[in-house]
Amino acid sequence: MSEPVEITWHEHSVSREDRENLNRHKGCVIWFTGLSGCGKSTVANEVAHQLHQLGVRVYVLDGDNIRHGLNASPQKLADHGEQYAARFGLGFSAEDRQENIRRIGSVAQLFADAGLVTLAAFVSPYRRDRDQVRSYVCEHGEDDFIEVFVDTPLEVCEARDPKGLYKQARAGKIKKFTGIDDPYEPPESAELTLKAAEKTPEQLATEVVSYLRDSGKIA
Repeated sequence: MSEPVEITWHEHSVSREDRENLNRHKGCVIWFTGLSGCGKSTVANEVAHQLHQLGVRVYVLDGDNIRHGLNASPQKLADHGEQYAARFGLGFSAEDRQENIRRIGSVAQLFADAGLVTLAAFVSPYRRDRDQVRSYVCEHGEDDFIEVFVDTPLEVCEARDPKGLYKQARAGKIKKFTGIDDPYEPPESAELTLKAAEKTPEQLATEVVSYLRDSGKIA
């Protein structure tokens, strides 16, 4: 049996307040959630564009991009050996999705602590996982986590289907696909709900930027 390892949190010589004063805006996590094809990444990137033009330090964490590295699949980690890949690689089971969101939430928390406005765009279908991220992001500030529900009807998402995933799911080629044969649990009290079937990405992004102004996150 291995000996227990003591882990101690080390305070930084440069505080979060110092970083935010330098940036001239607050750090936070804006968590976009919704069905595949609802427009999460498109809106998040437009928000990033608008904030960047305002001089805000911002970064987008996107589902597909994260799966290329931090949360790579067992197949992508095959070069490290079968046992390693099976242990650390993430697929799309409920358990793997939970770990996917946990890791992303931890990274987003660090980015917020660095004083960045962090835009996280993930299906994140399970309410308990999003609530868990909220709990530790908000450990140092009750309003550090802003949940944005990109509310797009399933039929609109299917009509868009940019990756052809819904078509494959309907044909039975993809199992446990969110919205088809696996549930999506919408937020019960999101800070912001975007009607993405009714407005352009630019209009929706402006709503998010306005919310950040009104809540005092940016000037």
